[in-house]
Amino acid sequence: MGLYDEFRFRPADWLPNSGLDLRELERIRNIPRDEMEYTNENGFSVKVVIDPTLHMVQDMFYRILMSDIEDKPFSMICPNQWPGAYSSVANMLNKFNVSARNVNAFAMDEWADEEGNVAPLTYGAGLGYSFMNHFYYRIREDLRPPVGNWHTFNNENKSDGVYSDTIDEITGGGVDVIYTATGWPGHTAFIDPRCAEFAAPSLDEFLELGSRIVTETPLTVCENSLFSPMGASGDVWAVPPKAATIGPRDVMHAKEVVELHNFVNADGSSWQRMISRLELYGPVSVECPASIYRLKKGTCYVSEAIAKPFGSWRSGAPDWEL
Repeated sequence: MGLYDEFRFRPADWLPNSGLDLRELERIRNIPRDEMEYTNENGFSVKVVIDPTLHMVQDMFYRILMSDIEDKPFSMICPNQWPGAYSSVANMLNKFNVSARNVNAFAMDEWADEEGNVAPLTYGAGLGYSFMNHFYYRIREDLRPPVGNWHTFNNENKSDGVYSDTIDEITGGGVDVIYTATGWPGHTAFIDPRCAEFAAPSLDEFLELGSRIVTETPLTVCENSLFSPMGASGDVWAVPPKAATIGPRDVMHAKEVVELHNFVNADGSSWQRMISRLELYGPVSVECPASIYRLKKGTCYVSEAIAKPFGSWRSGAPDWEL
C-alpha cells in the first residue's frame, strides 16, 4: 500500500473522493512521469510541458489572429485571475496590429457576498476587475471590440442559467474554447464538489446545470487565500464566501478545452499535484467536477513541476528531506 503501510487511515469524510479505495488513491498518487501522457476516445489529451501558461498564451493569440485574418467570430471562456497571461496576449495583439473585433470573451466566474450580491468591477481583488483591466483595457483602443463583447457576471445576470443562456445565444450554442485550470478540491470555475447549488441525482443531470450563485467549499476558500489578490498569506477572512460561476452545461457546450496544471510555489511545494492526478486519472464524477473535461476534445498541459514524483515520509525522514 506504500503510503498507508505503516499507518492506515481513511481520508477525512468531508474531502471529495474520500470514498475511493486506498489502493486506487495510491495508484493515482504514484503514476510515473512516462505514463502521464495520453489521448482518450473523446480527443482529450494530457501533455507534460515546461510551462503550460505559455501554451495558453500562444493558443489564445493564434485563435484571435485567425479570427482577424478570416474575419470570423471567435468566442472563449476565460479563467481568472491570469493577469500575466492576459496582458501578454494584449501586448502581442498591439505589437502585431491584430484586431480583436470578432471576439466575444466570457469571464468564468466572480466573487459574491453572503447574500449573493456580485462584486462590482471596481473591486480590486475581483475576477471581473482583472479580466477587464489586465486584458480588455490593455488592448489598443483601435483593436478592441466593443466593451460589451467582454462579458462579466453582475447582479443582473446572476440568476440560475441566465449567464449560460447569454453564452449560448451569442455563440450559437457554446464557445469555441474554454481556457481553465483545476482547483484544490477538483473544481473548475466555482463548480465545487458536493456543492449544494449543483446537487444532481446523476452525472448526466449534473452536466445540464447552468450558471448560478454558489457557496464555496472550505478547500476553495483556503486555495484562494494563497493567491496574490487576497494577500497570498493564508488570509481566509479576505476571501468572499460565495461566487457566481458558469455551470457544467457551459463546459459541455464548449467545442474545445485548453487546461493548465501548473500551480507551484517558489520552494517547489504545490497543492495541485494530487488533485491534478485525481482529475486526469481517477474516475469521471461529480466528486471531481473538473474531471468532466475528459468528456471533451482538448488538451490539458501539465507542467514538469506538477508531474514530478511525490509522496510522504516513511520510516522517518533523512536530514536532507527536512
